[in-house]
Amino acid sequence: MTDADLIDTVALPTTTVHGLDTRGVSAWFGERKVLDRVTLAMPAGQVTALIGPSGCGKSTYLRILNRMHEMVRGASLAGEVLLDGDDVYALGRLPAAVRRRIGMVFQRPNPFPAMSIYDNVASGLKLAGIKVTRDERDTLVETSLQRAGLWPEVRDRLRAPGGALSGGQQQRLCIARSLAVSPDVLLMDEPCSALDPTSTRRVEETIELLRGRLTIVIVTHNMQQAQRVSQRCAFFLATHDTPGRVVEHGATAELFENPRDQRTADYVNGRFG
Repeated sequence: MTDADLIDTVALPTTTVHGLDTRGVSAWFGERKVLDRVTLAMPAGQVTALIGPSGCGKSTYLRILNRMHEMVRGASLAGEVLLDGDDVYALGRLPAAVRRRIGMVFQRPNPFPAMSIYDNVASGLKLAGIKVTRDERDTLVETSLQRAGLWPEVRDRLRAPGGALSGGQQQRLCIARSLAVSPDVLLMDEPCSALDPTSTRRVEETIELLRGRLTIVIVTHNMQQAQRVSQRCAFFLATHDTPGRVVEHGATAELFENPRDQRTADYVNGRFG
């Protein structure tokens, strides 16, 4: 039985998949402008990769999408972030509610090391304030681990510490924790940069399993990974005197094989960055 078969052994809720769009998003850290008028569509159920050299604003942009940017002292922004047409920065919209719908997986796995695998996944429910029965919690934990592609490896040791897992397994455990609250969008900030090739392959397989079930936005410096996992791609670029902006975006295959801008061609072919 394949992982794709295993993911369907637990009934998953039927929900509408939501897209994400930004319109004219600019960002500052104090007086320093780091992003300039980024307008980008991240279609529902697809994987959108954000590529570009270090320091061009990709991770800042990612954090703007779920309102983590405003947690930085002195940070500010302009523009709109629309989840299925609704502005996540609208007056009265609670940041915690936004982060429940737009989850984040960070560069380095960050499970609670002394907490069990089961409790790591269930902690997502507690942090989001979701009350469920024990049976419902058991089902959600299993479903989330299935969707993260980790269930076959941990089903017989759910009470083992999450910190005892390998790096790649810990990253998939963090994905499962994010999935437990049923987000509409999953943001991934270089999720494989600290992993070995085998673990990277498993995380990429997990992304493929999730595609179509929710919208994914991934920051990556690995051009081969961007080509493998994404359907859409956006190339960010900044210079010493201009903030980060999107040079080009579109279908991944088109951007890599027939870029419209010479700077895109130079970057994806390794001539700078």
